[in-house]
Amino acid sequence: MSDREDRRVRLDQPREAGRGWRREGRRRMDAETFGKFAEGFARFMGTATFIAWMTVFVAAWILWNTLAPTSWRFDEFPFIFLTLMLSLQASYAAPLILLAQNRQEARDRVTQEQDREQTARAHADMQFLAREVASLRLALGEVATRDFMRSELRGLVSDLEDRLAGGEEEPTDGLADPTPR
Repeated sequence: MSDREDRRVRLDQPREAGRGWRREGRRRMDAETFGKFAEGFARFMGTATFIAWMTVFVAAWILWNTLAPTSWRFDEFPFIFLTLMLSLQASYAAPLILLAQNRQEARDRVTQEQDREQTARAHADMQFLAREVASLRLALGEVATRDFMRSELRGLVSDLEDRLAGGEEEPTDGLADPTPR
């Protein structure tokens, strides 16, 4: 007995994981590929083209089985075979459409999560900028403004005019021009 057959027969050993009822040579269907097929199928079933072709198919079926000679008819009244075909189509369409919807919901969840993260980052950035603007306003409160500088210069000019009117000479500290104006 070979090693593989020995493992299959032995009851004291568990089977290999994933080997269950599947044959050795069979491969599993890729879920992503099947999901893409289901989405394409659901997308097609939701089009006017599908409805038009299905209407043409059903109308042709009914016309053939109503107007054709009796020996040529393959589905006589009450169209049992047509009902079977439509039921079969619906039984495959419903799970495929649900699978496509589930995949879309998963994509929507990911998109919503990314949107939430982006919104949180934008909110944090706005709070940071608001704090920066507030700190700039506070810092500007301590900076001499143009009006403050004008009032100080006016005060200095009036002090200088008072000194000159009182007969005092202008102080020469090297910055002012010593010649009278």
